[in-house]
Amino acid sequence: MARILFIHQNFPGQFRHLAPALAADGHEVVALGMTDKGEALPGVRYLRHQVRVPAEARQQLPQLKDLYSKMLRGESCAAELAHLKAEGFIPDIVFVHPGWGEGLFVRDVFPRAKVLVYAEYYYESEGGDTYFDPEFSSPPGLASLQRMRLRNTHLLHAMSAADAGLSPTVFQRDRHPAWFRERIRVIHDGIDTERFRPRRDARVSLAGARVTLKPGDEVVTFVARQLEPYRGYHTFMRALPALQRLRPNARIVIVGADGTSYGAAPPPGQTWKAIFRDEVAARLDMRRVHFVGRLPHELLTQLMQVSAVYTYLTYPFVLSWSLMEAMSTGCLIVGSRTAPLEEVIRHGENGLLTDFFDHEALAATIADALERRASLAHLREAARQTVVDGYDLQRICLPAQKRFVLE
Repeated sequence: MARILFIHQNFPGQFRHLAPALAADGHEVVALGMTDKGEALPGVRYLRHQVRVPAEARQQLPQLKDLYSKMLRGESCAAELAHLKAEGFIPDIVFVHPGWGEGLFVRDVFPRAKVLVYAEYYYESEGGDTYFDPEFSSPPGLASLQRMRLRNTHLLHAMSAADAGLSPTVFQRDRHPAWFRERIRVIHDGIDTERFRPRRDARVSLAGARVTLKPGDEVVTFVARQLEPYRGYHTFMRALPALQRLRPNARIVIVGADGTSYGAAPPPGQTWKAIFRDEVAARLDMRRVHFVGRLPHELLTQLMQVSAVYTYLTYPFVLSWSLMEAMSTGCLIVGSRTAPLEEVIRHGENGLLTDFFDHEALAATIADALERRASLAHLREAARQTVVDGYDLQRICLPAQKRFVLE
């Protein structure tokens, strides 16, 4: 049996299933994160490290502030690892998500451990999210290219000290430098296809509107962690006036919080949610547009199960679990024709794709999908089968992840 250490700022993150599964197999599993308590996972001992920002941090050059914050997290993580080592816990395997800097100094504390990195994303000036949307980014100048180069510094250090990496999609793997790409295994985090499955008896009540939604209703769903441009919220909102003209009886349900996870923040005192809602509100029947905020996962699943169309838009960036869960529940997906989606959605076979920026085409595609939803049932079935055949948690992804860690 092995001693295995997981490191993730927001543990469990992508290790939610893998860490307890390895503990259940008899391995000694410890996790290190920054959340107050972490999620209690059976068999997993959770420890927390806390970054202390010195006063001189305020004096850093702007282009170095991000790197400096990553270094502080790396130092804090390494200090906690040194405590673990002093207590006698010396792992055979360390699996770290390096995105916030925690992977910088792992090798210095545990030089003989096998070090694995979760290779989620690497920033480049072409082919990804950077400079993708001209509305929110200017053509790159030298200074911005330099900032982006520095943005990868902590990732490069982590990769240089790692034995191997894991990426959930081919697109995400291929963002990484060629010298490390060949050491990255592509294994998705996995979808519980028994939990996320179609249900004809699913119901969702919109208390404010005194409406109960069920399968067969004209429900158009848009889901994002935060309502922001990275996930195409602006394009979706701009599509709604045309969509309501074409399908006046449709219910639009928008799930997501008011903050920013990715990209630039909105102007001070404003939210992206309000900015793009207000841009089109005068042309909408707001009685049929429902902003429901963040939902508990069980309720979100039920919303997927009653949706006639599930809309998912994204910059070329990390693919959301919610898309794969929606596919597994048998949603008819209308998505953006961007690289992450093109890896899992084949237009006209298991979903429909439109240009990310073309809100008129998006409205027309959703309206047509609602009009023809009975004859497009094969797309829903194929979407679920795609996940069952290639991304099932228990049969495919979790066994492959365990082999990756232990081999």
